[in-house]
Amino acid sequence: MLVAILVLAAGTYAFRWAGPALRNRIRPPARVVRLLEISTVVLLTALIAVSTLPLGTGALGPAVPAGVLVGGVLAWKKCPLLVVIIAAAATTALVRLAGFS
Repeated sequence: MLVAILVLAAGTYAFRWAGPALRNRIRPPARVVRLLEISTVVLLTALIAVSTLPLGTGALGPAVPAGVLVGGVLAWKKCPLLVVIIAAAATTALVRLAGFS
């Protein structure tokens, strides 16, 4: 177990070191950069969809989708991340407190 932890720690350190060390040496093609940008949007959209609709967990109330909606609108308006998180959590809590969960 200790060996596995040390190997993972070394790999993490090497991976983090590789970014700054190779920043100016490796230039990916423009198409790869564009695909990475698109994949980021797709991944975040999938994450939002999965967290908005927690299927298989019983009754799906409006609290979680309302919180995600508020967070999404604030993120779209380019609010700070902390404001987005707090507003989304507060919206979810208030909807549940109102008895709509």
